[in-house]
Amino acid sequence: MGRHNSTVTKKQKRRRRIFWFAIFPLLLVAAVSASYGTYLYKKAENMMSGSFFDDRGKSDLREKKVDPHIDNVSILFIGIDESKKRGFSDNARSDALMLATLNEKEKSVKLLTIPRDSYVYIKEVGYNTKINHAHKYGGPRATIETVEDLLEIPVDYYVRLDFEAFMAVVDALGGIDIDVPYAFSEQNSKDKANAISLEEGWQTLDGEEALALARTRKLDNDIERGKRQQEIMKAIAKKAASGASISKYGKVIDAIGENMRTDMTFDEIKAFIDYAVAGDLNIEAYTLEGQDTRIMNSQGQNIYYWQLDEDNLAEVKGKLKEHLDIATYDNTEMAKPADHEEN
Repeated sequence: MGRHNSTVTKKQKRRRRIFWFAIFPLLLVAAVSASYGTYLYKKAENMMSGSFFDDRGKSDLREKKVDPHIDNVSILFIGIDESKKRGFSDNARSDALMLATLNEKEKSVKLLTIPRDSYVYIKEVGYNTKINHAHKYGGPRATIETVEDLLEIPVDYYVRLDFEAFMAVVDALGGIDIDVPYAFSEQNSKDKANAISLEEGWQTLDGEEALALARTRKLDNDIERGKRQQEIMKAIAKKAASGASISKYGKVIDAIGENMRTDMTFDEIKAFIDYAVAGDLNIEAYTLEGQDTRIMNSQGQNIYYWQLDEDNLAEVKGKLKEHLDIATYDNTEMAKPADHEEN
């Protein structure tokens, strides 16, 4: 797995005075744009209208649909490694999964990174495999269902964004400043091997370079990659929140709208402006702990998975339920045979 030990990783807790951008900077640009005149407001509203897709109404774990103006809510962010070259397939595997829970009264956020290779039960197909396969089997709906089964909490909203948008937003902002942890070479968005080479240290990255940093795990593992993705989001946050970036919001909105799908309306998204202006916003970031494992599948292949630590999983579930102020529910679908089929 490279030079870094891939044993249990400690969850990281951070308290920073930053915008809600730190959780999902691209999305909030649409809401904050409402503060900068009719043109951007209308542009953001039109973008969200074109990106809206809701085929479930509400979480099955809620008695009624939540209102983010008054309720605690959760949002699942699904990063998809697809592009125009790949045809924007709805059957692509997810490359990044992050769940944010928002406490309306406290104006606090908990952000959980779910490793893409986590070995979990996927109801859509009826066996255990990597969690990133859920999107391949059933798109956002199957991914949401899998996360709800794993964490035993409702997923109220989702945002699916592909990497074309990620690169376009970074470029629209004029690049991001970030500390690259080590020198490496990685393929570019067109899958050309070793097309991107970065040195260790602080530097300004364009969209292709930022994507390479977000994707690589040649010298570490999926857990470390999740941490890097959180740092990249913060770097985008810092750039997007700066006054100098206001003039670039139009291009950012264009980049988001062409490559995003969500079941949040524009009015619902505007509810999160309160978090953006909350001041000393309390943000806690977590990663599901576990260990490397290999399991033989039915084809005789020895497949790598991230085996979740049950004690840590229970602890994280408890914290998220408490943050959302919901009671534990009895999920009878969790106890399924640990069968697996795909690598």
